[in-house]
Amino acid sequence: LEYPTITVVTPDDFNPLDTAIQNLSTYEWLVFTSVNGVNFFFNRLYEKNKDVRALRNVNTAVIGPATAKRLFDFGLHSDIVPESYRAESIIKAFAEKDINGKKILLPRAKEARPILPIELTRMGAIVDEVTAYCTRSVQDKADLLLKRLKEKTIDLITFTSSSTVKNFHALLPPEDLQSLMQEVRVASIGPITADTARNLGFDIHIIAESYTIPGLCEAIKRHYGTT
Repeated sequence: LEYPTITVVTPDDFNPLDTAIQNLSTYEWLVFTSVNGVNFFFNRLYEKNKDVRALRNVNTAVIGPATAKRLFDFGLHSDIVPESYRAESIIKAFAEKDINGKKILLPRAKEARPILPIELTRMGAIVDEVTAYCTRSVQDKADLLLKRLKEKTIDLITFTSSSTVKNFHALLPPEDLQSLMQEVRVASIGPITADTARNLGFDIHIIAESYTIPGLCEAIKRHYGTT
């Protein structure tokens, strides 16, 4: 049962991203934290009449194999793909690099966690964090979702990002949260999303070991004893 709680849209202001694209040759590193970041960055790169050759002297780092695969779709092997698919792993990987005084471009969601630019700056890097895309809440099926939760016909809810948790939470009447979720299992794609959910009052029953959609599916199958 699909109940989208977020949609991904272009930023309100393209100027910071456009400026970064115009000055790509000044960056030592380009860091992508999601597939969406890759997609929106390259879409804008092409709209500015540039192509992948503009990145010929820029190193790349990504979070997770899906992001690495999407980057390779544009002809680039990532120089850093950490084993754990979260910002903290990128930080650990950069700890082994000399980035003092180096310029790093970080195109990502407007709502992204601040830890990555903070820690890279602490290592001495000059970080340009620019908005490549934004997430917006979706409420198209809110009435149907609430109806099914009240009827107790939903057994499991999956959360694939902190944004989906926050927007799902916003759809539920605060006074009914506990009763609506009383018999519902909750599966999270990873620990960051799980922490967000707990902080909003959800119990977490499943956390994927590999922070990907296939990893989440495997964790759900194990939970129900089907693997």
